[in-house]
Amino acid sequence: KGELRIQSLTFDDAGMYQCIAENTHGIIYANAELKIVASPPTFELNPMKKKILAAKGGRVIIECKPKAAPKPKFSWSKGTELLVNGSRIRIWDDGSLEIVNITKLDEGRYTCFAENNRGKANSTGVLEMTEATRITLAPLNVDVTVGENATMQCIASHDPTLDLTFIWSLNGFVIDFEKEHEHYERNVMV
Repeated sequence: KGELRIQSLTFDDAGMYQCIAENTHGIIYANAELKIVASPPTFELNPMKKKILAAKGGRVIIECKPKAAPKPKFSWSKGTELLVNGSRIRIWDDGSLEIVNITKLDEGRYTCFAENNRGKANSTGVLEMTEATRITLAPLNVDVTVGENATMQCIASHDPTLDLTFIWSLNGFVIDFEKEHEHYERNVMV
């Protein structure tokens, strides 16, 4: 394949590499520079969200994406409690924390710790639980004679601290009420 693999890179491997392809008709060259990157974890460019919202009974993924080379090892805490993988909590290989079946007890300060052979860093965010959004009245199947008007209803309950938006789609395509105002009309009742 003309492939060069270098395992367990060190700083001595950095430099300009040249591939030479040769046959009876001649020789061609291609060059590439290999840079070796090494840095302690830092959250300066990508800190954790300060406020994370999660729906009651739902699931949340809290991302932890520091810049680091080599890839860091991750650990998490809630307050002063060190978190470990369990039935509701999982720490992913990329550092993200997943919590399922969210309850009020899951609220609090979560800290991600990242460490490699160059150093360590951490970032913290606060998880808050909201009431889950639920469809309380779903649209019903409707038979309408061609040329007549049809009305479909959708009612939902939601956490009062959050905004709610209704999006309608037809056969998987979102309806643009501004472009199709002559055909579709949206009535929002509070």
